[in-house]
Amino acid sequence: MNIFEEGFKFNPSVVVEWIITGGLKILLLLIAFAIVKPLGKKAIGAAMKRMSNQRKLSNGRSQTLEKLAINIFSYSITFIFIVMLLSALSIEIGPLLAGAGIVGLAIGFGAQGLVSDIVTGFFLLSERQVEVGDYVTAGGYDGVVEEVGIRTTLLRSFDGTLNFIPNRNISGVANHSRGNMRALVDIGIGYDENIDQAMTVLKEVADEFANDERFKEGPSVLGVQSLGSSDVVIRILGKTENMEQWAVERDLRKAMKEALDQAGIEIPYPHQVYVTKKEND
Repeated sequence: MNIFEEGFKFNPSVVVEWIITGGLKILLLLIAFAIVKPLGKKAIGAAMKRMSNQRKLSNGRSQTLEKLAINIFSYSITFIFIVMLLSALSIEIGPLLAGAGIVGLAIGFGAQGLVSDIVTGFFLLSERQVEVGDYVTAGGYDGVVEEVGIRTTLLRSFDGTLNFIPNRNISGVANHSRGNMRALVDIGIGYDENIDQAMTVLKEVADEFANDERFKEGPSVLGVQSLGSSDVVIRILGKTENMEQWAVERDLRKAMKEALDQAGIEIPYPHQVYVTKKEND
């Protein structure tokens, strides 16, 4: 197919034919891509749900594997689409692939970070260090895992920030979502107050919370934790369901503050004393 008949003489019929045939192929490829991609994602989701039920996988593990499979599928289908698009444009793929191999070898030494990302991501998944829905500290960030990919891990911080962490930067993971969590509350009372009376009041509140289904153990009044500059600190400790510790601590503080107020026990707060010096007339 020559766009120019002789020399630089323009051949419009060839151009029209090329636009019609090439454009039709590209249009069909775009339609196929738009149909296959969402169908593939739905098929992966259904297959993962079936496998999760058969192998009794946890919800977090199932979501982790599903997102990873969709990630790999998206990369693969995009690569296939690009290859078919080049073929539709009558561009020889063989020389491009050969050239890509040479270029890839040349830049491979500079892409060691990418290889490290993939290897680290593999171990994160195989060792089940993190799963979707876990609250973790990794790569200098705190948050809930939204996705574990072959190159990056996505963490959603509590302020809503979505952090993209290259897997190679995850040298260690602190997973806060494995097992029961600790709820710890420190309550300060004034030095002039009766410590035994205060502990009795706090124990009554703790006993009420022992029936709260969020608690797995306790809470218990441990005793005097420290002697501050203006208060005596009493510590209360219990174990709660995963991710419930913060709400439980807030509820405990509120209930204990109200109980101490009702018992007439003062919770100290900072005071300021102003001294005014008057000059003699």
